[in-house]
Amino acid sequence: MIILGIDPGYAIVGYGVIEKDERGKCKVIDYGAINTPKEEDFPVRLAMIQDGMKALISKYKPDAVAVEELFFNQNITTGIAVAEARGVILCTAIQHVPKVFEFTPMQIKMAITGVGKAEKQQVQFMTKTILGLKTIPKPDDAADALAVALTLAQTNTKLIQSEVQV
Repeated sequence: MIILGIDPGYAIVGYGVIEKDERGKCKVIDYGAINTPKEEDFPVRLAMIQDGMKALISKYKPDAVAVEELFFNQNITTGIAVAEARGVILCTAIQHVPKVFEFTPMQIKMAITGVGKAEKQQVQFMTKTILGLKTIPKPDDAADALAVALTLAQTNTKLIQSEVQV
């Protein structure tokens, strides 16, 4: 089973692609980021994100996509822009992949570290360890996206059961 994990943003969209085998072991296929230049108009950046998502889906043909839900902090203007980018990501994903899942930051932290209020560095360290990587993936957005993909791989019994029945 191939899972595409997404850490949404509008300047940087992190992605991580993992494969979960029949024994439940996960390995990294690829990770990186879709970057949009700040000089571009916002609608153009959204189109670039859509094109990037289509390219990832076409290249890796994931069985499922997992997207991190938003966590609003102080800057609501940035939050709104990220929410708009996230909408493009979700819409593009569901048009091309039959299974799209969403996870809160706390769910991701709990799945990866066992602690819902874990620090970002703990999540990145455990992601690296679980996937058997030598170093923590860069950029941070890609490491976060791998954690989102792992969360789906480790916690979604419906997806696992549907894969077993096929």
